[in-house]
Amino acid sequence: MTPPARSAHAPQPAPALALHGLAVGHGKRALASNIDLEVLPGELVALIGPNGSGKTTILRTAVGQLKPLAGRVELLGRDLAGTPGAERARVLAALFTGRPHTELLTCQDVVEAGRYPFTGRLGALGRGDRAVVRSVMEAAGIWHLRDRDFAHMSDGQRQRALIARALCQEPRVLLLDEPTSYLDIGAQLEMLQLLRDQAQSRGIAVLASLHDLTLALRAADRVACVANGTLAAEGAPDEILTPRSVSALYGVDATSFSPLFGTVEMHRPEGAPRVFVIAGEHSSAPTYRTLARHGIPFAAGVLPERDADAELARSLASALITERPFEPVRNETTARARATLLSCAAVICAKERLGAENACGSDLLVTARKAGTPVYVSAEDYLKDAPAGTHDT
Repeated sequence: MTPPARSAHAPQPAPALALHGLAVGHGKRALASNIDLEVLPGELVALIGPNGSGKTTILRTAVGQLKPLAGRVELLGRDLAGTPGAERARVLAALFTGRPHTELLTCQDVVEAGRYPFTGRLGALGRGDRAVVRSVMEAAGIWHLRDRDFAHMSDGQRQRALIARALCQEPRVLLLDEPTSYLDIGAQLEMLQLLRDQAQSRGIAVLASLHDLTLALRAADRVACVANGTLAAEGAPDEILTPRSVSALYGVDATSFSPLFGTVEMHRPEGAPRVFVIAGEHSSAPTYRTLARHGIPFAAGVLPERDADAELARSLASALITERPFEPVRNETTARARATLLSCAAVICAKERLGAENACGSDLLVTARKAGTPVYVSAEDYLKDAPAGTHDT
């Protein structure tokens, strides 16, 4: 989903949108200042940050709805303030979270409004305009809804129509405020893929505010973090969205954010582990999350470092025993896992028999049975037998 890598010697294209020393706010009070950001043609840049940090205000200033308190906005190399409104409408499109007031308008009527900057005074669409409308509506998955009353469409369907309307302008710069609002998970991914495809095929510079860090990690070329009244960080998603930066940005525990999954997990239950999860074969994530939801401290092992289950357990487990990847489990690692297991009141192992590749897990299962430690096949089975008061019901 990322654009082709540019040659180190290839000239970098001029930014389609550039914010220089921008200060934004309402009235005279600056909500965010010293904002310097460029968006290149074909790029999708995600604007992220906590509620109230100024993301929407930055977008409204970048589109010209609000005047900058300081600094300037450049659109295709020209000062936005000096660009005539008609010209601006032909190269810049925006979608915000408010809903338009429509009466007796069909879905297609709403989408066609995106062509009006090109239709002249009478607003009549030509054959070419209608071809653009149909192409975009088909790409957005709403052509079959073209005759539907817009006011009686679902929120998700209306959001698709409004994004299609913005794309109908064939803009060179597209600003979107929470474009995946009202969409289910599948539709969110489809819509971001559509935006990426449009950005790359048409060279559109896209700046979109997003709340979902998973979507930002998967879809954005770069992320720009707005916090504490300024642009706190900007760069590639994998470089910027780290446990430390997400903790600073949203005030969550640094261990709660998993870069591998792009998710913020529940807080790790406090206390010494009461349950040992014999992990492996990428099957333990549901167990970890179930125990964490019920406030039960647990240990997990033995897992290869940087394994997906290990990364999740790093966020949720009270104790984690790992081994170097692609190497046999060392005796000292097995001994540490046994000691941790024997300190727990129960063991969860999803399989009665573990494969030859998980000899350490088999050894731990034998250890538990010899010690008389109860062994359960799932967190749910453990919770049924757990003494009253030992977990949050």
